[in-house]
Amino acid sequence: MRLLSTKATCNSHGQDSSYFLGWQEYEKNPYDEVHNPKGIIQMGLAENQLSFDLLESWLAKNPDVAGFKRDGKSIFRELALFQDYHGLPSFKKALVDFMSEIRGNKVTFDPNYIVLTAGATSANETLMFCLAEQGEAFLLPTPYYPGFDRDLKWRTGAEIVPIQCTSSNNFQITEAALQQAYEDAGKRNLRVKGVLVTNPSNPLGTTMSRSELNLLVDFIKDKNDMHLISDEIYSGTVFTSPSFVSVMEILKERNDVAEGIQNRVHVVYSLSKDLGLPGFRVGAIYSENVEVVAAATKMSSFGLVSSQTQYLLSAMLGDKKFRRNYMAENQRRLKRRQRMLVSGLKKGGISCLESNAGLFCWVDMRHLLHSKTFEAEMELWKKIVYRVGLNISPGSSCHCPEPGWFRVCFANMSEDTLGLAMKRLRTFVSEYCSTSTSTPTTSNTNSNTNALFGSKRNSLTKWVFRLSSREQQER
Repeated sequence: MRLLSTKATCNSHGQDSSYFLGWQEYEKNPYDEVHNPKGIIQMGLAENQLSFDLLESWLAKNPDVAGFKRDGKSIFRELALFQDYHGLPSFKKALVDFMSEIRGNKVTFDPNYIVLTAGATSANETLMFCLAEQGEAFLLPTPYYPGFDRDLKWRTGAEIVPIQCTSSNNFQITEAALQQAYEDAGKRNLRVKGVLVTNPSNPLGTTMSRSELNLLVDFIKDKNDMHLISDEIYSGTVFTSPSFVSVMEILKERNDVAEGIQNRVHVVYSLSKDLGLPGFRVGAIYSENVEVVAAATKMSSFGLVSSQTQYLLSAMLGDKKFRRNYMAENQRRLKRRQRMLVSGLKKGGISCLESNAGLFCWVDMRHLLHSKTFEAEMELWKKIVYRVGLNISPGSSCHCPEPGWFRVCFANMSEDTLGLAMKRLRTFVSEYCSTSTSTPTTSNTNSNTNALFGSKRNSLTKWVFRLSSREQQER
């Protein structure tokens, strides 16, 4: 007799991805300027820690809100007892106003169509439960956020079919790639229920063009039973041109209302990236499909946002002057930090995909590979983790079809730490390039690496190579 359920014992969560493995290695040996200066610097975590001082300053100036008071009187009991999963009306109103402002007030959002969730993870999974049956598929452009393998598939039973995007056009979605993905799903006997994109993109750090967005809307328009999910949790991080264009703006410009296209387009949002509050677990689904809203609202009871959190953030986001100043200053800081990373990499002979948003860069290290293989990518990644002491995310964990790309985060550390990371990497590249000519074969490279890492890490090396092979098969 089985002691645990199939779900509890299955291995489809994605936790064994090299993306999460890097985190585990960092946690064993985390960098600390004083206590562990030779430790691993975490550059695989897309956290926005650049503007906490602005948030803390607002809290200091609004002690009643932070103390759960209204007009000087405690409302702690009121908030502690409130548990309506529809959410606080004041917070939903403040949230949709904030979302509109991020989009230049070119579109508006109706708070009646907002469903609050415990972060974007919960929002995306809830939409999968609402839109797809077990075994049905969504198309996702590559490279994509590694957590989607968990968020979209693990509990829902839905499948992901990649839309293969390449560096030849800066990883933009093409009609040919979209159609090929649809045909690939058919060969696997999978019914496609829609397309999910991140805009701005994680891991590319780029915004989608109007032509790409119109292509996607046209695609689902032609297929009467398809949906489009636009995960826009990085929408407030756009720090330079081109500006962010929401799928909602595209819908407003088109004349498809009579055909009900707006009922098949859904937006996911969160305050984890723009405000840097992942620990607050505040996410949202915006959909003008009343059936989706009704079903998602019922499901949200499994992952509510606390009333205390809603009260605090309704006041903060309701402060129009604060939120405008915050967004402008946060974007300025992101731009400065991104340029610091790009400049530091360039000094080491490493280039990046040109980006304008997000908390990371998509870094091109193909010239550092001994061969154009994912095995070579994993070998380089291990050297960067262990020899250089930087945890970055290999492109294979993001299902990139080309080996040699890496996601490198820049907003979760101080400028001094980022400077140290760049110094470490430049030193490594200089030494690596000077010795690479003496290790022309994969077998020699493996021997040198094993000697470098030691017996304790050999078991991990073998495990990662097995993982790399499995990741390629999944693509």
